[in-house]
Amino acid sequence: MASPSSRRSTGGDPSSPSSPLLPSPASPSSSGGPLGRLTGLRGAARFIRRTGSRRLMREPSVAVRETAAEHLEERQTDWAYSKPVVVLDVLWNLAFVAVAAAVLAASLAERPAVPLRVWLAGYVLQCLLHVLCVTVEYRRRRRGADREGAADGDFKLSIVKHLESANTMFSFIWWIIGFYWVSAGGQALSHDAPQLYWLSIVFLAFDVFFVVFCVALACVIGIAVCCCLPCIIAILYAVTDQEGASEEDINNLSKFKFRTMGDQDKLVAGIAAPVGGVMTECGTNPPVEHILSAEDAECCICLCPYEDGAELRELPCNHHFHCSCIDKWLHIKATCPLCKFNIVKSNLDREEV
Repeated sequence: MASPSSRRSTGGDPSSPSSPLLPSPASPSSSGGPLGRLTGLRGAARFIRRTGSRRLMREPSVAVRETAAEHLEERQTDWAYSKPVVVLDVLWNLAFVAVAAAVLAASLAERPAVPLRVWLAGYVLQCLLHVLCVTVEYRRRRRGADREGAADGDFKLSIVKHLESANTMFSFIWWIIGFYWVSAGGQALSHDAPQLYWLSIVFLAFDVFFVVFCVALACVIGIAVCCCLPCIIAILYAVTDQEGASEEDINNLSKFKFRTMGDQDKLVAGIAAPVGGVMTECGTNPPVEHILSAEDAECCICLCPYEDGAELRELPCNHHFHCSCIDKWLHIKATCPLCKFNIVKSNLDREEV
């Protein structure tokens, strides 16, 4: 007996606090200089949702992309505080400090018309403060938060976030001051204090290049999440640890075959409303069928309409997707991309019952 399928809900847990894609407060992938901050992936997804046509992407599809963006941000935080990235970030900032110290020592005889030495000293201070914040946060994560040390860990995290936020604001203002001083000094600085002048130019230029690169990367990934989510899922599936559902958990989920309905089928079933097709569960007798509306007969991950004979997977929350799309997602994260329903917990509860 065919029964109409319930509409897809986009509800679920409220969005968790976001962490930026690349550099963030206390993120080891940011440079010591100013402007090294980046908008989060979810912000890019929401921006594209607001600027794009609603007919091109429905609300469930947008919800899936925002969930994927959240997961990317979580992954980014883990990668950002991995040991190789932290070591590279610390060495990178210490290299800035060493170069600045060497130039300041070698240019004692130079007399610039503007206080470039003060600006370089401030730049070095930013790098050292950033290294301190990254080191403290890395050690906090390595120790882990047990019940006894949880309050102390949260307190340290709060201090680190405030310090890094203050450092970010100071960096931005300091970059503007440095740009003004270099511009005000003019070409005379290249003659009166060539070493200080060119080092300041290099630091200013690097910061501009870094922020342009980060913003461009965020835009590219944001567009990829919105327009080519299966590619992002495939990359995550290939390069990350599969910490989601096991193969057994996924195989326990209901599997369906999709069948399109012609005009003759609609007449026989007595259906007048627009119908996308019928989902027939595999391996059941009598067959369990769900009639899908034309609006629901598409995969919210790849945005492709279901074709005749397509294999679909339905989760316990009644949301359905292409098997090829949802299986890789569940290997990475064992929750529904629409409502964040945990399929592993559902299977455990079912076994206990």
